[in-house]
Amino acid sequence: MLTKLLKGLFSSTPATSGDEPETAVEHEGYRIIVAPMRNGSQWQIAGRIEREIDGETRSHTFIRADTMSSRDEAAEHTLRKARLLIDQQGDAIFG
Repeated sequence: MLTKLLKGLFSSTPATSGDEPETAVEHEGYRIIVAPMRNGSQWQIAGRIEREIDGETRSHTFIRADTMSSRDEAAEHTLRKARLLIDQQGDAIFG
């Protein structure tokens, strides 16, 4: 049991519980899927940006090292980061 606890504390792989719902938001013709990831007792900024281009759905997944103490706070920062990526890079984000 102690080994499992220590492994969880020092693991470099983010763990998600899988039961948190993803939230989708539209921005400038892009769909932002907000999906923060649990990392120990913290929440890591993570999400996906999608857009249909020429009949094909293109997708860009991002995970940031930033962590927050609550899922709601991480979701807010995820949305802000995704909007910034879209505004700065546009469709180039998929290339």
